[in-house]
Amino acid sequence: MTDCADKLAVLLRTLKLPSFSAQHEEVACMAEREGWSFSRYLLQLAEVETSDRSVRRIERLLKQSGLPMDKTLATLDLKRFPAKVRRVLPTLCEGDFVRRAENVLAFGLPGRGKTHCVSAIGHELVQRGHHVLFTKTFAIVQLLLAAKRELRLEQELKRLDRFDVVILDDIGYVQQDREEMEVLFTLLAERYERRSVMITSNLVFSQWDRIFKDAMTTAAAIDRVVHHSVILEMTGKSIRGEQAKARNADASAGDSDLSNEE
Repeated sequence: MTDCADKLAVLLRTLKLPSFSAQHEEVACMAEREGWSFSRYLLQLAEVETSDRSVRRIERLLKQSGLPMDKTLATLDLKRFPAKVRRVLPTLCEGDFVRRAENVLAFGLPGRGKTHCVSAIGHELVQRGHHVLFTKTFAIVQLLLAAKRELRLEQELKRLDRFDVVILDDIGYVQQDREEMEVLFTLLAERYERRSVMITSNLVFSQWDRIFKDAMTTAAAIDRVVHHSVILEMTGKSIRGEQAKARNADASAGDSDLSNEE
């Protein structure tokens, strides 16, 4: 019996069924007690393996995503966002826009929660099994530029094509030279109507010539990202500014309490 169990364990590892292997003896004992049929026993093990495999896949997708771990839907203060953003957010989290290869564009001044908002959506998409990549725009531009100089730009674009969604954070802070602008435009053009991008920017479209340098390329880039897109306008007060004020107020209150004690 031991020899049989050892052989079974080896075969289950070979078949890459780790949860099946880890729990088949425990489930067998349960099956004996409950008088299960062989089919019921196998069904239970298959359900365990499937559930654990789904959890492992999501963990792997999350690790590959590069998403900020603290910027989730649970930590998002929805009260700070405009009503229009609050209304559309649940739908975006469902991920239908990904299946339609649509884009999401978040605009607003610094500190309005753009990065947190798109990151939270990204986390929800990962939980639904989508391949997501979060990156600062300047970082992916440098990555693509290096690939172009090494004559492997097409290969790098194919690697990025594995991601259902690429989140380009802070596109407005990138002031590229022409060569850098070209690789960013190439990325947007490659994903157009095939894969989704999510973009945060502190620059409205009329200012995108700072990024793409000439009017024709700017118009072409805007045309590609706006066509089939959802635009989130992040207005209101700076979240970071209000948090800083709150910290200063707490610190002042603490100093006042100490003074009173003295």
